[in-house]
Amino acid sequence: MFASLRSRLWLTYALSILTALLVVAVIFLIYLLDNPLVYRQTKIRLSSAQGFLLAKQSTWANLPAAQLQSTLIAQAQELDVRLLLVNPQRKVFFDTQDESGNSLEIRPLYRLFRLNQVLTDSKGRPWLYVTRRLDNGNTLVLAALRPKVSFWTIFTDELVPPLFWGGALGLILALMLAYWMARWVADPLQQVVNATRQFSGDQAKPLAIKGPQEVQALVDAFNQMTARVQSSQQAQREFVANVSHELKTPLTSIQGFSQAILDGTAASAEDQKQSAQVIYDEAARMHRLVLDLLDLARLDAGIANLKQTPVDLPALLNSVGERFALQARQNNISLEIHASALPAITGDGDRLAQVFTNLVDNALKFTPAGGRVAVEASQTGSSIEICITDSGAGIPPSAIPHVFERFYQVDTSRQGGKQHGAGLGLAIVHEIVRAHHGSLTVRSSPGQGSQFTVQLPVGAGDKYS
Repeated sequence: MFASLRSRLWLTYALSILTALLVVAVIFLIYLLDNPLVYRQTKIRLSSAQGFLLAKQSTWANLPAAQLQSTLIAQAQELDVRLLLVNPQRKVFFDTQDESGNSLEIRPLYRLFRLNQVLTDSKGRPWLYVTRRLDNGNTLVLAALRPKVSFWTIFTDELVPPLFWGGALGLILALMLAYWMARWVADPLQQVVNATRQFSGDQAKPLAIKGPQEVQALVDAFNQMTARVQSSQQAQREFVANVSHELKTPLTSIQGFSQAILDGTAASAEDQKQSAQVIYDEAARMHRLVLDLLDLARLDAGIANLKQTPVDLPALLNSVGERFALQARQNNISLEIHASALPAITGDGDRLAQVFTNLVDNALKFTPAGGRVAVEASQTGSSIEICITDSGAGIPPSAIPHVFERFYQVDTSRQGGKQHGAGLGLAIVHEIVRAHHGSLTVRSSPGQGSQFTVQLPVGAGDKYS
């Protein structure tokens, strides 16, 4: 019956409210038992009589004993109360009803935890009383026998009906408020549940953020998750489209030239050799694309099996420089490597060589003759910073945020061949650097070249010279 969060919240609020009202009712019942209506009426009568006598104390308080006795007895009969006078030593020296066996036991004239203070006479009868100190130092005590009341008389008390109806109305309003609060908490959660069941990817819309702070945080997290899922689905569609696009061109070439060989269009030995070469080149291109995709898949899944060994970074960078030295000279490009006295880093040397090979290769490809490519490595705090700078055409500002995306190419024509790849190189480089707990950034301005910066954490070991 109370399986839903909303009903349990309402039940919790309802039980809390009922418990609070029950505690108040018990306290009020105790109050009425200790201070019923007839007690309050008696106390009012005593307080009125006390006020009357105090107002006239100058006329009787200092009278001689005989005259004082007759005056107070007359006042007691007129006011229907019992009058006592107590000296500063708390000794009763006058009592209008000081009959044999009917003296009042004077105790401290206050008790902290009782609403109605009582005095007990020698017969065990309780008396309600009020006291007030007189100007002459004596204490005036007015007492009246405490009326006998039964338990059921408390339900006829004049305070019971308004408090009962007030409590009933308060309970109804509180239960309604509890229902509203339960909905205020549970409805946004139900909204998340419904949105999750009806989740449709691209068609999902952000949910309205409302409710308590924790529920708002949950709804906000759900909206962020929805955005990430939509982004992932969009990236997946683009990935499939890009892979299809990249495979379409070589497959078309392979199919076309294979058909030329089969149907005899490439009749001469030279034409057949040329067709076979094209098929070989396009197959190699597809092979590289598949290997790149496998690399990305392994890096994404965290199963790339990166080796963790000390890496001689200066030697690695110099080796990359030597590999491209001939290509740089042929294209009349100055290739400079500046890396010495660097601390060791821990990582996969082959994968790091792949990173710098790709970055240097890209820099040389897009640097015109007479240009310069520089690789500079230096230590900055607890990391090593490697900057690959070229003097090429640069990257448009609108393209910089996307250069590490898969299949993204600044040249939107996406042509194959030697000059243009599949757009996976920088994506792989970025994932390898991340796998080494490093970072890869780019700065570029059109016409002023580009600078790719790799930051890698320093590992244990001595400096390589």
